[in-house]
Amino acid sequence: MPKHKKKYAVAPSAPLTAQERVSRYMRGNKGKHTQPELLLRRALWQNGLRGYRLHWKQLPGKPDVCYPGRRLAIFVHGCFWHRCPHCQPALPKTNVEFWTEKFTRNQQRDRQHREKLKAAGWQVLVIWACQLQQDLEGCLLTVKALHAGVPESYWLEAA
Repeated sequence: MPKHKKKYAVAPSAPLTAQERVSRYMRGNKGKHTQPELLLRRALWQNGLRGYRLHWKQLPGKPDVCYPGRRLAIFVHGCFWHRCPHCQPALPKTNVEFWTEKFTRNQQRDRQHREKLKAAGWQVLVIWACQLQQDLEGCLLTVKALHAGVPESYWLEAA
């Protein structure tokens, strides 16, 4: 005689409050292996720019992609969290003081990491998520040029 599993009805749960909903959405945001980062890594791999390290803990800021032999650190910044100067995303409408302070801290931390890397003799490239969507080939050409060893005078102009 076959045994049948009993089906249990799912107990109805209370609807989430606005704060619980926001908390759930924020927990879903990732810091590593984001879509823009995966897009760049896939393009680098397909174009033969391999041998990079991911989120290398030995460097300030743990760059998303790092070529230690070339002393090249690449950060892929999300437009919302790092406040992209190109697309200028809107601020959240609620709890404005908290968000402005948070974004300011993020930008200061990013600037400190870039300065530490440059002081240590590293080339630092910041690629924004919107740049990857609009001009992946241009971003790839920049990475290729820096990977090949562009003269220091070019880097000073590009920064």
